[in-house]
Amino acid sequence: MTLLRRLFGGLPLGYALRNIAVRRSSAFFTAVGVALTVAVFAGVISLRKGFEQVYKPRGDVDLGIYLRPGATSEGESGIGRRQADEIVKERPEILRNAEGRPMAAEESYLAVYMNKVGGGVTNVPLRGVQPMSLEIHGDALKLIEGRWLRFGSDEVVVGKALSDRIQNCRVGDILKLNTTPFKVVGVFDNAGVYGGEVWGDVERMMEALKRPFFQRILARLQPDQDLERIARELRTDANHPCKFQSEREYMASQTQLLGFALNFLALFLTVVMGLAAVLGAIITMLASVTARTHEVGVLLALGFRRRAIFFAFLFEALLIGLIGGALGVLLIVPFDGTKTGAMNWNTFTDISFEFQVTPGLMAVSVGLALLLGIVGGVVPALRASLLKPVEAFRAL
Repeated sequence: MTLLRRLFGGLPLGYALRNIAVRRSSAFFTAVGVALTVAVFAGVISLRKGFEQVYKPRGDVDLGIYLRPGATSEGESGIGRRQADEIVKERPEILRNAEGRPMAAEESYLAVYMNKVGGGVTNVPLRGVQPMSLEIHGDALKLIEGRWLRFGSDEVVVGKALSDRIQNCRVGDILKLNTTPFKVVGVFDNAGVYGGEVWGDVERMMEALKRPFFQRILARLQPDQDLERIARELRTDANHPCKFQSEREYMASQTQLLGFALNFLALFLTVVMGLAAVLGAIITMLASVTARTHEVGVLLALGFRRRAIFFAFLFEALLIGLIGGALGVLLIVPFDGTKTGAMNWNTFTDISFEFQVTPGLMAVSVGLALLLGIVGGVVPALRASLLKPVEAFRAL
């Protein structure tokens, strides 16, 4: 407060507030322009945050993924049955459960077109799993309706994110994969990407989809493993060469394309709309300077410094930006938690996620609004501060 008083050179802080009140219509529409810019920026970034949140690993981070050498995703991978069996049985980094069995699951994966509720089609991930898959994930999987599938049968469970968005994904429905009908017996929830998949017995899935090989091996690892060493060792393994990543690393790699696209979209729209908002602020403040030329002349004649005039007008623009930022945040907050979906360009599958409007994002959005206000107010404030008292009085 003391700093502001020094900058204002004795000019009351309420001066800017009164001027906004007097010219409330033009100030309001300028603030609306800032608000829309902020809302668009926050909306796109909240989408990106929600998308990335889906791919963050949950629970224990000691999970490893084995893929075909060179594969960038499991949809591109293929591991033969014999190689998969030998990896599961022989790799020393794989943890054993209380019964001495390797905590590793051989899984299949394929994205297929399915009909959306309300029309349209999208790619939905189908995952063939083994009983060990459920044990590996543990508490990260929660059955919320029906029951778990019986392994060896034509039954599937679907992620909660699909049950309301994709046709034939409710308990009791029949889901036809190729020509094989699978009965939906349960709905499960997972905070990560698995909550948007259909799970069935891996052997039945492979037969129904005519894909006689696995796409990946998921394993729980022994504590304190050197993951980089394991990756180098498997990359040059003569018998079982494969690509190894931790689940954290793998999940992070699956967000790059859509994450980049959303960042670019946020930047592009913010720049375009931000320029419009800045121009609106400049026009509003220049009009304010023109209407108050005589008033500025009086202030200068009374001995107020040009610096005080400059900061008074700049502070007024800053307040308009702050109002716009608050309005923009109010526009986007109701979308927090709203479910939506998009195509993940890394895997070409539909991903269900939620808008994530965080306190940090709101703070950044208000900061953007303040920046727009300052940029839009500099030129008018400079013009006001450079007025000469004689010329100001002549404007009467």
